[in-house]
Amino acid sequence: MLAHRCTLRLEEVDGQGQTLLHHPPRGQAGFDYRAGVAPTRTDLGTTGLLDASRGPLHPAARAALDAAVDLAWGDPAALHPPGRRARAALDQAREVLAGAVGVRPDELSLHPDAQTALTVGLDGLRHARRRVGTRVVASAVERSVVLLSPGTDQPVPVDHEGRVDVSAFAASLDNPGDGPPAAAVLQSANGEVGTRQPVAAVDALCRTAGIPLLLDATASLGRDPAAHPEDAGSVIVADAATFGGPPLGLLAVRTGTRWGLPGPRREAEHRRALAAPWVPLALTAAQAWVSTEQEHADEERAARALVDRVRDVAARIPDVAVVGDPEDRLPHVVTFSALYVDGEVLLEELARRDLVVGSGSACTSSDLRPSHVLAAMGVLTHGNVRITLPLRAVSPTREADVARLCRELPDAVAAVRRRLGTDDL
Repeated sequence: MLAHRCTLRLEEVDGQGQTLLHHPPRGQAGFDYRAGVAPTRTDLGTTGLLDASRGPLHPAARAALDAAVDLAWGDPAALHPPGRRARAALDQAREVLAGAVGVRPDELSLHPDAQTALTVGLDGLRHARRRVGTRVVASAVERSVVLLSPGTDQPVPVDHEGRVDVSAFAASLDNPGDGPPAAAVLQSANGEVGTRQPVAAVDALCRTAGIPLLLDATASLGRDPAAHPEDAGSVIVADAATFGGPPLGLLAVRTGTRWGLPGPRREAEHRRALAAPWVPLALTAAQAWVSTEQEHADEERAARALVDRVRDVAARIPDVAVVGDPEDRLPHVVTFSALYVDGEVLLEELARRDLVVGSGSACTSSDLRPSHVLAAMGVLTHGNVRITLPLRAVSPTREADVARLCRELPDAVAAVRRRLGTDDL
């Protein structure tokens, strides 16, 4: 990952030199520009927040959004002063976010969300290589938007911990009966069970075969540097929400990659989007990265220790299985499944105890449909609970919330089993 050392500082481009937005000195907490104080837990509107795959904004990012709405609202394509000011802000934000992903600013485009970035990235590879092949090779635990994409092969299987089989991936890349692939897709780590994928090995296979690899880093960027090897992937997709920013999709296409979208010519975002992003969101995402960058190592250690506690407590409950690799994993994610328990009912039981957790598929949690990730792993697909720890800056009571979960979880599981009449099975 490229370390980015600049602060967010934007000055007007009309010669007045007025500072419009700046990042507080390193080590100083972000604050609300209007109130002059840090947001409180009441401001966040939740207690016991343990499901933050898309969590509240980092406090400094919230402050940046307030300022940017007033100061960088213009159309960055316009030539008037508000437009030039917005263009300068967008260029600055792109530079910071490109450094986060590990690419050049001219390789990075910004999109409404990570799902859009994944779709655009994959469509560009498939269209540019349509005369080579139409297949897309992907693991069975990729995001649903990838698995449902036209041309995606029978997914490559994963083991009991959710890690893709490298030899099976190699065989799928080199399958003469199905024709050559247009592209391959692999996540850096699974956002549902936390297991890291063998990115370096699969990237080497793809380079040898001359097949572009789309690396999905939406669950790991800013939370686990070890999951994103330097220079891996021809195309990289990430999500600013992972590191305390807004749900802004980041799409990087490395120079030299054959890539192009079908249909009418697009003018915005290096010809990858129909319109430029809303500049205040881009600045907010950049501020989130700047504010968390220096804390990555400490954050990783602290989150890993908390998840270890949850894993230990859950594993001690009868007929509860903790899934995913216990060591080679994202530091802030854990999923466990309880036999004789309905996941939705357990989620509601924990909510009554002021503990916010996730359940069902991480890709489709709104309807709590069974997880295709757990199904691919061959583990229990119902009665599952997913913990995605928020950043410490977002949730100052995170450690206390985890301690309360560890105290309440055994009784919550028992209560649900009693309610469902399965406690004596």
